[in-house]
Amino acid sequence: FFVKFFLFLFCFMSFVIFCQFFSRFCHFVSRFCNVLSFCCDLVFLSCQQGSFFRLYYPCQETEKAEKPDWVPCREYFNGLADFMKINRTLSERIFNHLFGSFKIPAYLDAPFKSNGKCPVVIFSHGLGAFRTLYSAICAEMASQGFIVASVEHRDQSASATYYFNDSLVKEWMYYRALQHGESEFPLRNKQVKQRADECILALDKLTEINSGRAVQNALQTKFDWTTLENSMDLCRIAAMGHSFGGATVIEALCKEVKFKCGIALDAWMFPLDDETFPRVKQPIFFINSEKFQWAGNISRMKKLESAIIQRKMITIRGTVHQSFPDFTFLTGNWIGKLMKLKGEIDPHIAIDLSNKATLAFLQRHLGLEKDFNQWDALIDGQDENLIQGTNVTVLQSAI
Repeated sequence: FFVKFFLFLFCFMSFVIFCQFFSRFCHFVSRFCNVLSFCCDLVFLSCQQGSFFRLYYPCQETEKAEKPDWVPCREYFNGLADFMKINRTLSERIFNHLFGSFKIPAYLDAPFKSNGKCPVVIFSHGLGAFRTLYSAICAEMASQGFIVASVEHRDQSASATYYFNDSLVKEWMYYRALQHGESEFPLRNKQVKQRADECILALDKLTEINSGRAVQNALQTKFDWTTLENSMDLCRIAAMGHSFGGATVIEALCKEVKFKCGIALDAWMFPLDDETFPRVKQPIFFINSEKFQWAGNISRMKKLESAIIQRKMITIRGTVHQSFPDFTFLTGNWIGKLMKLKGEIDPHIAIDLSNKATLAFLQRHLGLEKDFNQWDALIDGQDENLIQGTNVTVLQSAI
């Protein structure tokens, strides 16, 4: 009885705190938007080797469109439980109670509308995440005129994902944990290469859509794909990602020159081959948290330093590794800090700095005619909440 009562009390308190922070989260994402962001989900090819991503794009407000669920279905709760190594039955009830009824601040399958061709961003999620968990970043990019494809990776690094088999039945794939005694690098290196290929495949699908070619979305959405014909500026494409997704950005830049620059949010550099670094020729912007990075990881970032190609690094004071996904907005202060989902800085200030610095860097290296250069100083860490470079001491001999 006491265990059940404590669990109920914990859920109730968390739910109340969550409601307060979610309303602030929705307000934060929407307050910048002169043009609202919209999204739809796409699955191309029924097989495991197909492409799966959530597409964010700019559009004017509509009363008829609905907002999509932040967590699409219960299988994703099961995947999160597996990733966190907790009981599925218990965690599903808690996750569903806390997060199951909430929507992201974007409209589903709404009509596309833009005043010109949109630059493109391909976004890669972190280890144990999935396509919907970075909506604060992706929706903001879309509200600023970008078309953003948030890829859901099928390399077993996502907590959960699925594909359609030959009978058009969903086949679920869950996070693959390391086996006892298994070396981690071979697995992660194989995964980062597949992840980069999936980012490139997503770009290929967007290229087909932009050309007006008929596409078959296995999810049967109501979105009219013909409205995206000739809507994208395919000379202005960037790769962006968090953690494992940051490493994916580096690998994707190495494999595909169509990516003109990369944004790596608190990148985890471990999965990358040393041979990859000298082959990357595009500008890169590392935006790091204060608490996650260590000397070995930073030294690998510094291997990408160049006297010719711009490689920038800033650190946001008071942030943790989970200051970039949406979870940082969805917990109260003490629960967030206990679970390391929240740092000392207000998460709205942190993501605002990250987004503005990102936009300034994208304008500089994609040649955009916007006003994002008003935030150029952030690229060099010129703000009281920023550190130019890193807070981590790295010996030159390590580099």
